[in-house]
Amino acid sequence: MSSEPIVNGLFKHDNTPAPKAGRILPLFSLKGRTAIVSGAGAGIGLAVAHALAEAGANVAIWYNSNKKALDRAKEIEQTYGVKARAYQVNITSAEAVQQAVDEIVKEFNGRLDIFIANSGIPWTQGAIIDGEIDHYRKVVTTDLDGTFYCARAAAKHWKRQAAEGTDLNGKKLENYTTGSFVATASMSGHIVNIPQLQAAYNAAKAGVIHLVHSLAVEWVQYARANSISPGYIATEISDFVPQEVKNIWKDKIPMGREGQAHELTGAYLYLASDAASYTTGADIVVDGGYVLP
Repeated sequence: MSSEPIVNGLFKHDNTPAPKAGRILPLFSLKGRTAIVSGAGAGIGLAVAHALAEAGANVAIWYNSNKKALDRAKEIEQTYGVKARAYQVNITSAEAVQQAVDEIVKEFNGRLDIFIANSGIPWTQGAIIDGEIDHYRKVVTTDLDGTFYCARAAAKHWKRQAAEGTDLNGKKLENYTTGSFVATASMSGHIVNIPQLQAAYNAAKAGVIHLVHSLAVEWVQYARANSISPGYIATEISDFVPQEVKNIWKDKIPMGREGQAHELTGAYLYLASDAASYTTGADIVVDGGYVLP
């Protein structure tokens, strides 16, 4: 296979091999695979880590400051009989991200199959002219730059695995197809939310979606890249929002309620698994119908 997916401005034919047809449910199995989930100390990331572990994956969960993640990893390991560890990682540092990914690949059987880039923080300072520049930098650096750093670090392993067909220990990779990168974007990357003002967050999440689109082309020979855009989900990230604002949200959601974190996990499992072998560059909106025209 050529080292580049594009020749003379056109895509090569058969850039990826087609899997053989078979039963559908086995395609969702992640048994023996290694997954990293960032922002997994609580909320969406923790729910996704549980889902991947239930499907058989060994899971490394990343957290920033929530040390309860250490206990959550132990619970995952005991519940599903897989390997699970928690790591404190500063995703705003490209060097820290690469070091953590490399360490985990060595510790988890020398392989990486799945990366869920879920870390993110909200904009909380209202109108752009009132917000602090440092807050803007923190939001964009965490939500967009951090996703880029995670993608870059994971892709280095996926490209090597595709080229060599082995894990870091030189053993043939078993039950491996391609890498799968799934970023948590947001419906806010598609629309402008009201009544709250959050231009920086919206822009960062739109950037995540288009980053994934671009990576889907760049990585086509060795990894799939997709995103999920949640709507309003009842997690700690929105605890600062007054109830009267949340009631306005519900007025605009056809289902009339916020979602629960576990209602997203089916979409993440699909994109992480071989069931999504022909899905790349996609963004799945899970929002109770909010962004419907």
